[in-house]
Amino acid sequence: MKQETPRRIAINDEHAQVKMHEGEIDIDAALVRRLLIEQFPHLAERTITVVRSAGTVNAMYRLGHDLCARLPRMGNWAESIERECAWLPKLAPYISLNIPKPFAQGKPTNEYPYSWAIYHWIEGCAYQDNLVSDERQIASELVNFILELRRADMQGAPCGGRRPLIELDAATRVAIDSSRGMIDTQAASAAWTHSLESPVWDGKPVWIHGDLLKSNLLVQEGRLCAIIDFGGVGIGDPAADVVPAWSVFSRIGRETFRQAFDVDDNTWSRARGYALHQALLIIPYYPKTNPEFVTMAKHTIEEILIEFK
Repeated sequence: MKQETPRRIAINDEHAQVKMHEGEIDIDAALVRRLLIEQFPHLAERTITVVRSAGTVNAMYRLGHDLCARLPRMGNWAESIERECAWLPKLAPYISLNIPKPFAQGKPTNEYPYSWAIYHWIEGCAYQDNLVSDERQIASELVNFILELRRADMQGAPCGGRRPLIELDAATRVAIDSSRGMIDTQAASAAWTHSLESPVWDGKPVWIHGDLLKSNLLVQEGRLCAIIDFGGVGIGDPAADVVPAWSVFSRIGRETFRQAFDVDDNTWSRARGYALHQALLIIPYYPKTNPEFVTMAKHTIEEILIEFK
């Protein structure tokens, strides 16, 4: 294992947020300061530093050493903050890994018209292959998290996950066409067509995180230490949390992941389709604004295509 080189880092630069979406609101440290003065004045004197990550939904700022603020970049993502604040405290007793712990929920203002929140800071680096001691161990630890989450009480739980694969077909094929020159589009198209043959899920819903990408898995000293970004948490198709088989792991970790999980063929096939769909949408959307995210998506597609060779 190589020495850790953090990818979740805080830097003293108010203007470091890069806009990634059309219509995205202006967010900087000065805005965060004004929100704190207005709503949480006892925190207003804290040092505010922007946190750089591969995340695309929220801008994040560290507040001192033990708290951080997350502000949705777009209004349609404010519900994710509200969902986290409502459900993370209820899920925490079931989960042995660290997960985000809300400290306070901020209210919309005229200047910033969305819900936002303050969380306790979690130490750790976003998953990178060179930070991991044993991929198979991480795979087992991630399966344990997923199974723990599934044991949580589902009463009143919100829906989570994506629409059936066939309903994602048009958008996926547009993304494939838009990715020419960046990936093997012919192979990707064949893999996607194969995914559409997966039987439509009609089983019992389970708790799912819904976004288990490398950027949402934190590691310390080579081990999985935390899962973050529960904005899409809810109950739905269990295939949603099988996606890291390709978005996180190589063949070795993937084999361990599947064996530990005992995933049936239909769920495995749907999960591979969701992993491919998500990765394909990322590549033409973020090449300039979030190249690190694009690199992760390309890796996912490469791992998927291995199974078709």
